[in-house]
Amino acid sequence: MKSKELSVDLRDKIVSRHKSGEGYRKITAALKVPMSTVASIIRKWKKFGTTRTLPRAGRPSKLSDRGRRALVREVTKNPMITLSELQRSSVERGEPCRRTTISAAIHQSGLYGRVARRKPLLSKRHKAARLEFAKRHLKDSQTMRNKILWSDETKIELFGVNARRHVWRKPGTAHHEANTIPTVKHGGGSIMLWGCFSAAGTGRLVRIEGKMNAAMYRDILDKNLLQSALDLRLGRRFIFQQDNDPKHTAKISKQWLQDHSVNVLEWPSQSPDLNPIEHLWRDLKMAVHRRLPSN
Repeated sequence: MKSKELSVDLRDKIVSRHKSGEGYRKITAALKVPMSTVASIIRKWKKFGTTRTLPRAGRPSKLSDRGRRALVREVTKNPMITLSELQRSSVERGEPCRRTTISAAIHQSGLYGRVARRKPLLSKRHKAARLEFAKRHLKDSQTMRNKILWSDETKIELFGVNARRHVWRKPGTAHHEANTIPTVKHGGGSIMLWGCFSAAGTGRLVRIEGKMNAAMYRDILDKNLLQSALDLRLGRRFIFQQDNDPKHTAKISKQWLQDHSVNVLEWPSQSPDLNPIEHLWRDLKMAVHRRLPSN
């Protein structure tokens, strides 16, 4: 069976490590790539000066090198351009070709069609705060991270998911601004939940009835937060994470946390994507939609 071709990004990493003086064995161990593959990629780079896939023998391409470069420029300038739009551009340049030909040409340049991630719209102030947060916690120990109890609310749409957009991007660039769809808060949903988890496992999951306010949030904390920490054996000195929703920062919510001596992790605004609980919500929503709920 034909083996899967390595991504251009991974091939570039192999060459970069080789150029910095690393041996084949060390590169193999670091990148989990067979030594024979490492040797082959480096030989090709030394001979041709590139890690890109070279043209193979067979039927000549319907796209000229100039046409390929034009496609890559269009995709780089507008990652959300569609194959149909690219096909029309090719016709206008005098090189009509199939969508599969266009897709293959873009793939050879290291760009692949992926679903655009949804990401909060960030101001310069938000970005600066997120960067400062990341720097502050960059060297946190695993022991410290294990003490964090992550929390959030989410809405599950029982009758469908939000429309998806595809984007042309390179591996590892899912969260680059050009490859994401800006979102705003307070979308619709049929059921709302509060939940929490830590490195030790999941805490309590609570269904929220009606519109949640600060008093309701305080009651959720009162009935579920400390018990979740106890169930997960986090100890009394655990760290509680919540975002900056007004219900979370309301006076009665802060007072409850203070009265119960709960350490709260400071959190940058507009940063739900930094919360690992988002991965759990995604799995939960996918499981719900697989069951095709009717009510």
